[in-house]
Amino acid sequence: MQPQMDYNTIREVFRRFQAVEPEPKGELHHTNAFTLLVAVALSAQTTDIGVNKATAALFPIADTPEKMLALGEEALTQHIKTIGLFRNKAKNVIALSRLLVERFSGQVPSSRAALESLPGVGRKTANVVLNMWWGHPAQAVDTHIFRIGNRTGICPGRDVVAVERAIEDNIPVEYQHHAHHWLILHGRYICQARKPRCADCLINDLCPFEEKTA
Repeated sequence: MQPQMDYNTIREVFRRFQAVEPEPKGELHHTNAFTLLVAVALSAQTTDIGVNKATAALFPIADTPEKMLALGEEALTQHIKTIGLFRNKAKNVIALSRLLVERFSGQVPSSRAALESLPGVGRKTANVVLNMWWGHPAQAVDTHIFRIGNRTGICPGRDVVAVERAIEDNIPVEYQHHAHHWLILHGRYICQARKPRCADCLINDLCPFEEKTA
């Protein structure tokens, strides 16, 4: 784990990210808050590409909690059987759909506590929904962000909550809204786990990672 990168260097890192991609977007396909919530819940231990393939035929027929309940767990299972942990995820999606109808009038709530009260929805999923749909500067820390945060010192921490707090505490406020998207995309395509593409990295000269690759 690298020491915390200094504030001015962090500002320059995100200035460069913003210059290249001013409006970074998540890669999970969705049409409303409910389909975003479901897509993120399905994405645990699965690639976004895999989720998008599974939901391509699902969301046109089940884009609300009511429609998802009408579809039922068995039919939902068939739609998502190509992704990891699909049986448990199908149970959770049906259960969270039921609670949305019963407790929230079929609407996806805009608070972290309410979101985390839903089956299969943890802090990361809640933060994605808060950020992408409700516009909150919530930071969804996944494996990419955890790796980059500690590899570069941008937001080091021993667990995901510590990394989330480091983002909130150390990244300039004007970059907070898109911070986790820039970091996720950088980790997914450039600062990869086993073979980081350091030669293609726009922050190579700012990064203290000692094992830089040519």
